[in-house]
Amino acid sequence: MLDKIALLLVIIGGINWGLVGLFQLDAVAWLFGGSAAIISRVVYTLVAIGAIWCISLLFRRTGDT
Repeated sequence: MLDKIALLLVIIGGINWGLVGLFQLDAVAWLFGGSAAIISRVVYTLVAIGAIWCISLLFRRTGDT
């Protein structure tokens, strides 16, 4: 379950960065009142933690090998 939550957070972060790159729109900041707002900072931090968690997915063994 943690893997799916982490992946969802990374997807949110990726979409947000795509919007920043394409349209100069930070959706998290827009939704929560600016990039310095506490809730925005919490979302950014959760996305970062999710990305760090997803690094572990690269090194896990599956039963397929």
